[in-house]
Formats: sequence, C-alpha cells, structure tokens
Amino acid sequence: MYVSLREGPLSTGGVPAGGAPRGGPVRARRGRVPKVVVTLGLVSLLTDVSSESVAAVLPLYLTLGLGLSTVAYGFIDSLYQGVSALVRIAGGWGADRSGRPKWVAFLGYATSCVARVGLLVATGAAAVAAVVALDRVGKGLRTGPRDAMISAAAPADSVGLAFGVHRALDTTGAVIGPLVAFVLLWWIPGGYLTVMVVSLGFALLGLALLGLFVDDRPRRGGAAATPVPEPVPAGGWRALASPPMRRLLVVAGLLGLLTIGDGFLYLALLDQGGFAVHWFPLLYVGTSVAYLVLAVPFGALADRWGRARTMVLGHGALVAAYGATALPLGALGTTVLVVLLLGLFYAATDGVLAAVAGRIVAPAFRARGIATAQTVVALSRMAASAGFGVLWFWVGPGTALLVAAAALALLLPPALLAVADVDAAPVPA
Repeated sequence: MYVSLREGPLSTGGVPAGGAPRGGPVRARRGRVPKVVVTLGLVSLLTDVSSESVAAVLPLYLTLGLGLSTVAYGFIDSLYQGVSALVRIAGGWGADRSGRPKWVAFLGYATSCVARVGLLVATGAAAVAAVVALDRVGKGLRTGPRDAMISAAAPADSVGLAFGVHRALDTTGAVIGPLVAFVLLWWIPGGYLTVMVVSLGFALLGLALLGLFVDDRPRRGGAAATPVPEPVPAGGWRALASPPMRRLLVVAGLLGLLTIGDGFLYLALLDQGGFAVHWFPLLYVGTSVAYLVLAVPFGALADRWGRARTMVLGHGALVAAYGATALPLGALGTTVLVVLLLGLFYAATDGVLAAVAGRIVAPAFRARGIATAQTVVALSRMAASAGFGVLWFWVGPGTALLVAAAALALLLPPALLAVADVDAAPVPA
C-alpha cells in the first residue's frame, strides 16, 4: 500500500477498486510513499515525543531536581550527543548480517524503553550517566536498520521523498515532546518524574507499533517488488570502499567539521539580547517546525535535482545562519531568520544524506552504508562543537561565527565538485 501525497490519503498503488491490477505488474507512481515508511515515521514520532520531552527537562532535572553540578551535566550531555554515533555501524552491520532489520531496530527501541525506566530510579551522577548512555545506545542501534527499511521499500525515483516524509513525522515528535514537557511542568511545578512516566508511555506505544504493524521484510513497488536482502556472509565492508561512497564520506565528514551545534547559535542570539532567557527552549521548537514544513518538499526536490548536490548545497543555509547570527541585523528578525535557516539546513541534509548513502552501496550492505555515513557526520559534528567552543572562548561569538561561515563557504565549491557524479553512480549488485 502507498500513501499518495497528491491524490488522497490512502491508495492501493495502482490496483483498481474492483480487485486485480490491469495490464501486468503494479508499478509505484512517482510521488507515492509506501505505507511502511509512514508507519516507521509514526514510530519515530512517538519515540521522539518520548526522547525530546526528556531532553527538554534534563538540564533542569539534573541541576535543580537532583542537585548535580554543571560539570556533571556537561559530561552527561556529551554522552547524550555522542554515544549513539559509536554504535550506529554495529546496528547497520547487525541488520545486514541477519537480514532482519526490523528486529535489530526493535532491539534499539526496546533498549531506550529500558533506559526510560532507569531514569525513574537513577539519582546520582553515575547512575544517570549510565542510563543516558543506554538510551543513546538504543538510538544508535535502531537508526541504520530503520533507514535501510525506508530505502529498501521506497520506489527508486522517490527515495528522497520517502525520507522527507519520515523525517517530517519524526520532527513532528521533536516539536510535540518539548511542548508536552512544558505543559506538564506548568501543570505540576517540579514534576520531572511525571514527565519521565509520560515519556515512557510514548516510548512503549512506539515500540508496540513497530512490533505489530511493520513488516519484517517490506517490498518495493508492488507485484514486481524485491524484498529486503537475504542474510549475507560476514565481511563485505569492501562494498563501502567504492569511489562514490568514499567521496560521500569525505565530503560529509569535512562539512560536518564546520557544522556547529544549534545551541551555540542560540546562545549567540541570546548574547545579542534578542529575547528573554525563558524563551530559549522554544528556539529548538521553532527549528523543528521549520524542518517539519520543509522536509517533504526538499526530499522531493533532491529526487529530481540530485540528492548529493542538494545535501552539499543545503550547507549554504548554514553559512547564511552563521552570518546572520554574527551580524547586527536586528534582534527579532535575526532570531526568526536563523531558526528558519536551520530548519532549511536540516531538511536539505538529514534524510537526504541517508537517501544518498542507501543508493550507492549494494542492497545487502545498505544498512551499514547508511549507518557509516551518519556516524562520520555525527563524529565530525562532535569535534566541531568542541573546537568551536574553544574558538568562541578565544575570539568571541561574533568573530568565531564569521570564521566558521567563511571556512564553510570556501569548502562548498570543491565539495560540490567532488559529489558531482555520485547521484549518477550505478547501484552495485
């Protein structure tokens, strides 16, 4: 079954209302997204409501609720940002090796559910750090297998659109989660554990939806579809060393080294006095809303115009965001502009990167190919955040942002040249 973005809510992928298809095998129409992609998007939506509601209150819970120092919080936050990147390749390898990506993803979602329970009883810095690390291990395990299922199920000419639809649903959860936390804390001041309990409920709903309603081996394109690949022998990492994949990993890694964490941009805006401190969390919501609105159109644009090209040029929005933040353009206007530019950046790069990586490796190695690309980006962005923190301290936020903008702008032309033929590369057998 396919969801049509142009012709109504649900369609049967070209099968007439009377029953059997006419004229031979059913072919997926351009602009249609398989039902499994939407279902996986709803799983991600529920899970993101769970994780982002916790993330929105975690700094307050740790420092005010548990009385931990900011040093302890900084260490825990680094685990939150980085642990998932270290296990994504393992999740992709497990999915490819077993031929059962759904159940590897299920293990990842279940691991995060266990972590939600742990948050209800963890009271010290070490215990909270262990629980947060466990939650991020779950995220790392599920990301590659889930994206591989999306790539395998989507028609070849609509992969970017499929990832755009998934990321739009995923980002909807990222918008709802902090709002749920805000409402609960407004209703029950200091009710951090209430937020944790509600978060666990959403996580369990997402896990149940995945387990009950997602096919373990989704097919693409109706009667002539090909299933998710059978289990493959050990090894196969040479499949990730093809010239197109190498170029993609190098370009994505270099661009990631100049991708500053959103928090730095928001702190720079706050430093300009554009808004009161209590509005700070809503900047994340605004960026998520912009991403939500733009994810589907940019996914469809990438399918038509070139996915690797779109991914590289999407970093141009980041250059503009750095420049707007560093320059005195007016507080309110600058804040709105930066939030919109960040949303555009994520819409043009996040799901699009997975769409590119999933199409330039052999189908049997798709999950680990996607996971490898995502890991390279995540690790390079971790390094970028650490380096930019030092640069901020050394020269101040305005100069640091202009330096980052100039370096990223200089990198875009050679990066675009390097991926010029990646989209046209034949899919290995």
